Amino acid sequence: MDELGLRERKKRRTREALIDAAHELFCAHGFEATTVDQIAEAVEVSSRTFFRYFTSKEDVALALADEQISAVLEAFAAQPADLPVLTAMRTAAVEVVRTYETEARFHSLQQLILLSPALAAARAERGAARIDAVARLVGARMGVDPAVDRRPHLVASVALCAVQTTIVAWRAAGDQAPESELLGQAFDLLSTGLDYPAG
Repeated sequence: MDELGLRERKKRRTREALIDAAHELFCAHGFEATTVDQIAEAVEVSSRTFFRYFTSKEDVALALADEQISAVLEAFAAQPADLPVLTAMRTAAVEVVRTYETEARFHSLQQLILLSPALAAARAERGAARIDAVARLVGARMGVDPAVDRRPHLVASVALCAVQTTIVAWRAAGDQAPESELLGQAFDLLSTGLDYPAG
């Protein structure tokens, strides 16, 4: 039992070391210019070992983003049952992102995504891959079946893809507000509806 625990701790340390090394290299040389071999070498493991933990450079770069999405979904599921869907989602997302904003790696990841179209596309693709899971959570909160009612998938798609894309656009336009604040603003705008009157 102790040996199994030791092996798991060693795996976790190696995984974290790969993530840390990758982020340092990405920040120093850029995402596109950094190779898997360089990341593996920085941790003194083989590239074969790297691929035991991650499927690609995008995978290691977005490990923190994946962790963050999982934490948001857990927090969303734990919100009081009487909260409306967008209110519960906004509360969960803002709370989780606020805790991540204290980490330097979070900020370097945001900058990398802003500078790398490939990484931004990979992040959007990963969000899209979770749409069904989020739609199930939304459906459960609404008391509807996402296979029959179309609204849960719409909410999931907007939350996972459109909100992040909007924040990237706001950042590109020069908005320097904390990520949690931008998330809150995006959800606030959504909650008022999108059928704006014509100018």
